[in-house]
Amino acid sequence: MTGRPGSPASAAAPARTAPPLDPELGAALAALGDLSRERLTPENLAAQRERDAAGRPRPTEEELRADGRFAVEKLSVPGAEGGPDVTLVYARPADAAGPLPVLYYMHGGGMVMGNAWAVLPKILRDWSAPLGLAVVSVEYRLAPETPYPGPLEDCHAGLLWTVGHADELGIDGEHLIIGGKSAGGGLAAALTLLNRDRGDGPAPIGQLLQCPMLDDRLDTLSAHQMAGVGLWDRSSTAVAWQAYLGDRYGAPDLPPYAAPARATDLSGLPPTYIDVGSAETFRDENVAYAHAIWRAGGDAELHVWPGAFHGFDSFAPAAALTREARHARTRWLSRILGR
Repeated sequence: MTGRPGSPASAAAPARTAPPLDPELGAALAALGDLSRERLTPENLAAQRERDAAGRPRPTEEELRADGRFAVEKLSVPGAEGGPDVTLVYARPADAAGPLPVLYYMHGGGMVMGNAWAVLPKILRDWSAPLGLAVVSVEYRLAPETPYPGPLEDCHAGLLWTVGHADELGIDGEHLIIGGKSAGGGLAAALTLLNRDRGDGPAPIGQLLQCPMLDDRLDTLSAHQMAGVGLWDRSSTAVAWQAYLGDRYGAPDLPPYAAPARATDLSGLPPTYIDVGSAETFRDENVAYAHAIWRAGGDAELHVWPGAFHGFDSFAPAAALTREARHARTRWLSRILGR
């Protein structure tokens, strides 16, 4: 069975009833009205980018400093050979002393939208301040203007620079966590694999993967089951993967650095946190990735939040399930950091 939407095999996939939504999350989704049913297409990408930028406005450095509570700096660092410089946004609690552990983070947005700044207020509030954690957020280039491997190479070049300049940044390069959400979670998983296999970077102490986008084949049960449901479904994911992979989309020999679910060897990875909603497209590929880590003898903590849709915590920040998910992520980070 092929994973390309619109193919005969895909069209023949049996209809399946989607899991029920958590009542609070369902109400938040319903409040979005028609916006919750609009899908990403190549034709509306520009409009979707504008809407995303309006919905997740990019804070200024001064706003991120939050009246002096955080030190924030925009950095321009060398990219991969032959590539442009990479922008990193570096932030840390202003009053924290000594080399700090660091979260190296990739933003979401389907590889086609989003930015390194908009994710920081929540990260600084939830993790950086309470855990004494520095953050480096990567402004990787977006598809389709820059397809694979460009965005991943941006992330890798930024990682090497960050660790190579740990002393001047005041961070502890031996206590680094690679993380990301949605497409950024997929990039984080790919970067961890690339870093392991190239052997030229740090040995991260963990990877934090929030509802990561891992599998370009889009042929899991949840991908079919959740078609047309929620904010981000199989059709939108297919457009994002096509933008990112270009002519390599769906190729049988696609490397795991392009789509981490293609990996056949998940040994040697750091402790991993994965969470996902029961009512979202990425559910089964995320569960399968955790299983593959366990089969390889690795350490993975998996949470499947019942009744949660993709990105639920951003759209229902006060919901009970969001608070529980936030606590679970913070608890894992605290344990990995030895707090």
